[in-house]
Amino acid sequence: MPDLGCLIAQILNIYVLILFVRIILSWVTMFKAPSPAFAPLIRLIYDVTEPVLGFARRLIPPIGGLDLSPILIFFLIRILAGVICN
Repeated sequence: MPDLGCLIAQILNIYVLILFVRIILSWVTMFKAPSPAFAPLIRLIYDVTEPVLGFARRLIPPIGGLDLSPILIFFLIRILAGVICN
């Protein structure tokens, strides 16, 4: 059975993947509206990621339209995952 800390680190890694999907969706939806069939999935991804990104945006506001909050979140998750899975 895996260590609880490493299991939590794996869940954090899955969250990082969801953040990447969110970033890609934000770029894609600027150019083309998503299909209504994907709306529930897109809404779920935004609902799961927005609380964390919103908190990070309060620490690092967008600079010239560029949102750097995901970089902060990626960095913090990597540190946290490394600490809890050692």
